[in-house]
Amino acid sequence: MKSEFSDPFEEARKNSGIGHINDQEDPVAMILRHKDVRKTAHNWQTYQSGAVPGRIVVPSEVDIRDIRQIPFEVDPPLHKDFRNLLEGWFKRPNREEYQKILTDQIATLIDDVLSEDKIEVVHDFSLKLQSRALTILLNTSLVESDTFISWGTHVFRSEGDSLDASKANVLYDYLDEKINRARENLGEDLYSVLLQAEVNGKKLTHDEIKGIMILTFAGGRDTVINAVTNTISYFAEHPKSLLDIKENPDKINKAVEELIRYFSPLTHMGRVATENAQVCEHAVKNDTRVSLCWASANRDENVFENPNEVDFDRKINPHLAFGFSHHNCLGATHARQIMRTLLSLLSNKVSSIDIVDARENIEKWGEFNRKVGFHELTVKFNK
Repeated sequence: MKSEFSDPFEEARKNSGIGHINDQEDPVAMILRHKDVRKTAHNWQTYQSGAVPGRIVVPSEVDIRDIRQIPFEVDPPLHKDFRNLLEGWFKRPNREEYQKILTDQIATLIDDVLSEDKIEVVHDFSLKLQSRALTILLNTSLVESDTFISWGTHVFRSEGDSLDASKANVLYDYLDEKINRARENLGEDLYSVLLQAEVNGKKLTHDEIKGIMILTFAGGRDTVINAVTNTISYFAEHPKSLLDIKENPDKINKAVEELIRYFSPLTHMGRVATENAQVCEHAVKNDTRVSLCWASANRDENVFENPNEVDFDRKINPHLAFGFSHHNCLGATHARQIMRTLLSLLSNKVSSIDIVDARENIEKWGEFNRKVGFHELTVKFNK
């Protein structure tokens, strides 16, 4: 079953609550239980995000960037100041005019693929959808999406390489140019808004703006692409679920949350210990890394009934796919709006989806092999 995503963390979660991986000679203790992930995410004093730039990401990005991603790699109280600055902009997907543009974009894309004999979903549907939607979030021209599409599905990685410094530099150079150009001719895009903004009475530096923009580009790229691709795969193999959404559009919000819980597009995110500590009876040494394993927490059998099943009628769904506590994902509103719009339009425009071919994308984390999506998924959309 191509839309089945097993839970590689189940045994370790039940037995010890911890997994161990070696990431570029900087080991990571993976926290696997829902309650421990939440507790650790909330405790920013002991488990910091404001470590050396790139170190909290798994795999570590310390070798490919020294720019701090903001507010992602900033701890309170400064984190809240940056968050307050950005929150309003990233809530714009709730506005009617934003949703109209997004709906038009996705409807056009679905109409295009319906006219094709077959389509490779990852690059020719999900990447296009994510890249075009990003122009709405940035408030820039749709033409810019052609550049984003040309970068492929990840701005820091190539297939076969966990990190790719040359790819990262393409993004960094692009952002330098965009920030400098906006400085000369202020508009209504995110670059211009940040150039005119202040935090604690000070204008943002070039590197602070660049750090915000790197996060905006990288944070919601492969995650959204995975979510969209996995959803297409699921509906291909569960046509009754697509019909259920069409007949019961009031289920869309719950369906989105359930699909995001089940697929957990981002496996985990790290923190760095500021002191000797303990997680579920396991010692954590000062200045070592832990990761908050969202994917494991979202299958925790002590929290979710039948966690390995997709249930659009799930009554209680405290999933952590968008993180938890003060560092919950800034782009969650945008991602949710993409998924809601996609489900609504798919259910009304597409009768069924046939899978022609598929090649899975498996992440290897020590002893754990986790399917996060597909390198390729070829399908036929039927009217």
